[in-house]
Amino acid sequence: MEKDSVMPEDRRRVPRVRFNLPLQYKNLRKIGEGSSGSVTRDIGEGGVCFNSSQFISLACRLVVEIKLPTVDKPVKAISKVAWIRKSSTGEHYELGNQFLEIAKEDKGRIADFVTKAASTSL
Repeated sequence: MEKDSVMPEDRRRVPRVRFNLPLQYKNLRKIGEGSSGSVTRDIGEGGVCFNSSQFISLACRLVVEIKLPTVDKPVKAISKVAWIRKSSTGEHYELGNQFLEIAKEDKGRIADFVTKAASTSL
């Protein structure tokens, strides 16, 4: 896992921290299909950013499961693709996702993780 620091240039209301965590995602409309794996680029209690090998349209709803090192069970949320951009290599896409539905406990686990990760990186 690679840890950087809290992103100071962020204009989000909720802070995010750069951290590589295992992530699984699938399109909510194609729930019968298998999930795809990725790694987070940054995470906060309001959303997550990760890379994908496939284009996913704006506003697409995804089910995401993120494995935090501080808890045994992955946190699960329904997110919306807020923005997408092609990587500089042109082989992947970077996706910014906003959490739409997340259990209060999972949101708290992410908030605790972000707080701890941010304090250890200063």
